[in-house]
Amino acid sequence: MGSKERILRQKDDTRRKILDAALDMIKCEGCDALSMRKLAEHIEYTAPAIYEYFENKDALYVELARNGHLKLVAMVKIAKDAHTGAVQQMEAMWLAYWSFAITYKELYQLMFAVGTGCCPVENQISEAKLFPEMVSDVIRMLYLPHEASGEEIQKKYYTYWAIIHGLIAINMIQLTRDEKMNQEILIDAIKGINALITG
Repeated sequence: MGSKERILRQKDDTRRKILDAALDMIKCEGCDALSMRKLAEHIEYTAPAIYEYFENKDALYVELARNGHLKLVAMVKIAKDAHTGAVQQMEAMWLAYWSFAITYKELYQLMFAVGTGCCPVENQISEAKLFPEMVSDVIRMLYLPHEASGEEIQKKYYTYWAIIHGLIAINMIQLTRDEKMNQEILIDAIKGINALITG
């Protein structure tokens, strides 16, 4: 490996280390507690060294959220590809979405500003469109043989998302039910919306 490649790899490693440390701090102390100075101390860097990679705390949030959206899409795609029927794909995709939110709770909270002091960054990230686009493609399949306008597809997507994101947010802010009950509620919600679309 040449020196140029080695330098680029070291920069990538450092950037990843900064992001991992920032997410660890958010997990332990919350969004509001994160500062560039504390982050630098946490990984034993100088603050100016961190600023070489991220101009401010908001830039860190955006990059963490971008990574979260990519991870979410990867999980959902695996779930979707395991099925051929649109109804089964829809159920699997939203179950994968739920699983992502529970597995990567702090990342999900950051991505959608759930129960945090962080500002929503979704509009700043083009990757945030990938999941809605994937779900919308399956909604289009559910609508067949009827033609559906882009506006109708978008409404259906937001119906799914509002219900499922709402269930997730309630559980993140105040856990009141066990996981089995949550899964049953989630599946009932998905099946109910599917029935409205296909019926």
